[in-house]
Amino acid sequence: MVEAGRQELTQLLQAWSEGDKQALEKLVPQVQQELHRLAGFYMSGERPNHPLQTTALIHEAYIRLIGWENVRWQNRAHFFGVAAQLMRKILVDAARAQRRTKRGGGAFQTTLDEACVYRQERTRDLLAVDEALTRLEQFDARKGRIVELKFFGGLTEEEIAAVLEISDRTVRREWNLARAWLHTEISGG
Repeated sequence: MVEAGRQELTQLLQAWSEGDKQALEKLVPQVQQELHRLAGFYMSGERPNHPLQTTALIHEAYIRLIGWENVRWQNRAHFFGVAAQLMRKILVDAARAQRRTKRGGGAFQTTLDEACVYRQERTRDLLAVDEALTRLEQFDARKGRIVELKFFGGLTEEEIAAVLEISDRTVRREWNLARAWLHTEISGG
């Protein structure tokens, strides 16, 4: 997205924050492509028959986003960071529901093959990443937020720096530390 487009998007987000309904109407087509990219990124790691499809994930996140009142959007990076956070929560909730489902309840019909094993491992992996990220956020909220914005939100270091109001260099340093910590936590090392 070119700088002029980013500035226009930021202005629309701020106008929407101030209650301008026309700004929301202009905003939706502009954010739709980026929301689709985010959702596609999330869904690319999911099993093919996941109960949520990309469009459903976008709609669920969109419904939650427009339902928020009195939100002061700082800029486009802030908006997409929040959208990424919502998508993460939606998928984690779906993974938890899948884990709670009793044997056969709501499950798709298939043979016991690699696809089944993949589904169970993917659910465990997503939950493990979420649990590790939650632990990281408990003792270092900023590192947790950086991981979420970069890994789940797909934001650049510059965009993360703008959202968190820190330097690009700080983002790089904390991303590297957080990534190493998460790897150790998840791998059990």
